[in-house]
Amino acid sequence: MVNDMPCLTNLEIRHAIKRVEIAQKQENLSDGEGRGTGRLVLILKPMPRRVTAEWMAQQWRDGKRVKKKLGAYPSMSLAEAREIFARDFSNVIQKKRSIKVAGDTRIGSVEDLFSGYIQSLRDAGKPSWVETEKGLNKIAELLGPTRPARNIEPDEITAVIRPIYERGARSMADHVRSYIRAAFSWGLKSEHDYRTSSPRRFRLVYNPAAGIPTEPKKVGTRWLSEEEFVRLYRWLECPDTPVHPPYTRAVRLIMLVGQRVDEIAQLHVSQWNASERIIDWSKTKNDRPHALPVPDLAAELIEGITPNEYGWFFPSQTDPSKPVRASTLYTFVWRQRERGVIPYATNRDLRRTWKTLAGKAGVSKEIRDRIQNHALQDVSSKNYDRWHYMPEKRAGMKKWNAFITKVLTKNQSTLPPDPSVKGHPFTPLPATSIN
Repeated sequence: MVNDMPCLTNLEIRHAIKRVEIAQKQENLSDGEGRGTGRLVLILKPMPRRVTAEWMAQQWRDGKRVKKKLGAYPSMSLAEAREIFARDFSNVIQKKRSIKVAGDTRIGSVEDLFSGYIQSLRDAGKPSWVETEKGLNKIAELLGPTRPARNIEPDEITAVIRPIYERGARSMADHVRSYIRAAFSWGLKSEHDYRTSSPRRFRLVYNPAAGIPTEPKKVGTRWLSEEEFVRLYRWLECPDTPVHPPYTRAVRLIMLVGQRVDEIAQLHVSQWNASERIIDWSKTKNDRPHALPVPDLAAELIEGITPNEYGWFFPSQTDPSKPVRASTLYTFVWRQRERGVIPYATNRDLRRTWKTLAGKAGVSKEIRDRIQNHALQDVSSKNYDRWHYMPEKRAGMKKWNAFITKVLTKNQSTLPPDPSVKGHPFTPLPATSIN
């Protein structure tokens, strides 16, 4: 049965639902004219315990009827269904395009853009989505979360970044700029990417953050000498202040294996092969799997740790269900540097130190690159070479282990005093504080 009344009402819908419930026969209620072209239809179907009511956009093309679901009544009211039909389907029908490819035509807001970009990072397995989400949530509040993303101007973004820069947080200002630029770049591509379906159309004309200059990058050159390496390592073994033990262990492991901070901080029991003494990451920063044979010193350190109930070797102090964050390790090291009890070194300096000292130990640069999982850009490495280099990496780590064991076992009294270190850095704490 088809109702050709020109304008549907809520009363007619309620009466029709009762009719279908009693007669147990489907009814189609049409809203307005449009037979032969297209219109909004409510389809009522009898079910064993209820009557379902679904809004459909209906179109006739080449003599065939085409339908696309809008929503369910009463969750979607008559007024809402009319609004969506008029907004997303009427123009498509008039242009004789298929409603099958029609979608939400609302212009995406700043909040839509940022949340879509964050979700894309999560879907890609990028750990950076957590920090990105925090940053973009704050930025959205400043720009106006409900404003159309396409209306954001470059000077508005500059106005958000400038106060951060002027208070001296230059690195943070550059991070904010990069977050915004990346989100708009994603928005420009997402609605034209046939491989994905974006929930919104942003109608972006350009990236308003593209022309904002970046903070000049300072290429780090700092690396620890052998003496500095020993001082830092020994302090981490026996700190002179109460420290959450997983933090000192994580930094020691970073020093011993030269890996990225995130990858060590998030070390899980499922990634550690005790029999082979290998850490196996299925995915890393460069999206490539990485298997690392660890030196004996590192293996002994790992085997001396009991993972917590969630399987983390280095759990967060505030939330043991999660691993420690790289930023927390950075802050921990930074505070000790400020106290002057350890040599100055950032997390990246420690990775650079491993690279440098492992070279001194006799490990070739090619094997050091592979151990640190640096992306090799030559055509052979990118497209053809699929050898895992495990024997070569093991041999390299054996050389490194012999070298660093010798360095660490040097008589401490032979080390020259370090003027940057205040007091004696190796004063032991009670056992309860340094377990």
